[in-house]
Amino acid sequence: MMPGQIPDPSVTAGSLPGLGPLTGLPSSALTAEELKYADIRNIGAMIAPLHFLEVKLGKRPQPMKSELDEEEERRKRRREKNKVAAARCRNKKKERTEFLQRESERLELMNAELKTQIEELKQERQQLILMLNRHRPTCIVRTDSVKTPESEGNPLLEQLEKK
Repeated sequence: MMPGQIPDPSVTAGSLPGLGPLTGLPSSALTAEELKYADIRNIGAMIAPLHFLEVKLGKRPQPMKSELDEEEERRKRRREKNKVAAARCRNKKKERTEFLQRESERLELMNAELKTQIEELKQERQQLILMLNRHRPTCIVRTDSVKTPESEGNPLLEQLEKK
C-alpha cells in the first residue's frame, strides 16, 4: 500500500488482495490457504500483468538514471575537492617543515657564533688581566684604593654564595 492510500476494507489480516481487473479473476481477497493450493498458471497470470506495468511490490522505487548521474557527479566533485584540499594540506605541512628546518639551522649557526664570541671575550679578559698585572709594579697609583682583578670577587659567585 502506498503512503496516503486508503486501505481496502476487503483485505483482512492473513489475506492477499485479488487482482480482478488485471487478471480477469474475481476481485475477492485470496487467503494464504487458497494461494497454497492455487494453480501455478493462475498465479503466473496474476503476477505477469504487474511485470508489464513495471509495478514492484514491497520495494522502494529505484532512483532514476538522472538522479544516479547527479549523485555520481556530487561524489566526483566531493572527491576532487578533497583531493585538492589534501594536496594543499600536504604542501602546507611541507612548507612548515622546511621553514622549521631553516630556522633550526639559523639558530644553530647563531649559537655557534655566540659560543665563539664568548671564548674570544674570555681570552681578551685574560689578556687584559695579564697586562694589568704586568703594569702594577710600575704604577704610581696607590694599590689599596684601586681594586685589581685578583682582589675583586666574581659578582655571580657572590650572589650564589648569598643564596
